[in-house]
Amino acid sequence: MSKVNKVVLAYSGGLDTSIILKWLEDTYGCEVVTFTADLGQGEELEPARAKAQQMGVKQIYIEDLREEFVRDYVFPMFRANTIYEGEYLLGTSIARPLIAKRLVEIAEETGADAISHGATGKGNDQVRFELGAYALKPGVQVIAPWREWDLLSREKLMAYAKEHNIPVDFAKQGKKSPYSMDANLLHISYEGGILEDPWAEPEEDMWRWSVSPEAAPDSPTYIELTYEKGDIVAIDGERLKPHEVLEKLNKLGGANGIGRLDIVENRYVGMKSRGAYETPGGTIMLKAHRAIESITLDREVAHLKDELMPRYAELVYNGYWWSPERKLLQGLIDESQAVVNGKVRVKLYKGNVVPVGRVSDDTLFDENIATFEDDAGAYDQKDAEGFIKLNALRLRIAANKGRRLID
Repeated sequence: MSKVNKVVLAYSGGLDTSIILKWLEDTYGCEVVTFTADLGQGEELEPARAKAQQMGVKQIYIEDLREEFVRDYVFPMFRANTIYEGEYLLGTSIARPLIAKRLVEIAEETGADAISHGATGKGNDQVRFELGAYALKPGVQVIAPWREWDLLSREKLMAYAKEHNIPVDFAKQGKKSPYSMDANLLHISYEGGILEDPWAEPEEDMWRWSVSPEAAPDSPTYIELTYEKGDIVAIDGERLKPHEVLEKLNKLGGANGIGRLDIVENRYVGMKSRGAYETPGGTIMLKAHRAIESITLDREVAHLKDELMPRYAELVYNGYWWSPERKLLQGLIDESQAVVNGKVRVKLYKGNVVPVGRVSDDTLFDENIATFEDDAGAYDQKDAEGFIKLNALRLRIAANKGRRLID
């Protein structure tokens, strides 16, 4: 065990990280600096400060990172229409590179020689935090208590807290959600509890941001989204900051039963994991962004983006945000967004997001050519004959050579 004088801990103020704080002090004999990020999780963060002070922490960082989170991480990811394994909108994954960045920055500011996090040895977050930290500060020491200690059950954690007089609200702990939850402006994730049985349906009272589609209003909600270079800059004509956009879309989507997801995903560490997610604003953003791209992007550019997206999604999911390949892909994606400007009108109704209108000064949709009415010679339909024959040439040659495609 190398000597650690000071460590920066990603600290929520909850049971696990409060125990980690004390464990770091006892195990490494070091000073602990706490860092708590406000990413829009909707919780009061001052109790984290009070707990850290009560435990004798001298340097406490509590930072509002909502604007940076949406502007520099969520929006760039959505320019790529990013989804992992066809469904997951990467709400937890995309928050980790920002936290990793601030951990190493605070380590530099405070002269700390190590950082620490509360991610377990079974999950993806340990990988995301540490890949990011090593990419940005190669010599940093990372302490992952869940990979070192023997406090591997809730009972052992509670006993440790009691033994060391760690300020945990035990009554509240007894009433807490049975799920392991992570929240930020993009989503809430739920794992554990009955979700560990992939046959069991989540209880209705688990969901926190959205009504069920069955309980959603019987009348649709229409909204108009304004895009500039692939990002939403206004809702119904009101210009908003990026985090304000996502906050408003979360409320609108949640009220209409939008954004619930129940999946079994493949973790980077090798196991399958069942999780439930609420991503109302992100679900709207994905559908609307594809709608504005449908009239503004060249066909081959759009198809190339779709081919690259799964690779980009894996990079985000697996923790490679701070990697040269992600940066390279981001440059290509962002270049494509120069023409993604205009407005999309969306209908929200009982869990559905339906784009019903698109308009842009950069549109490639030509009504004169696309019309089913008289196009006044804008398109010569006879040209299609040669196009079809040329594309059929290899098929005709193979058929003439007796290569059968029907058994």
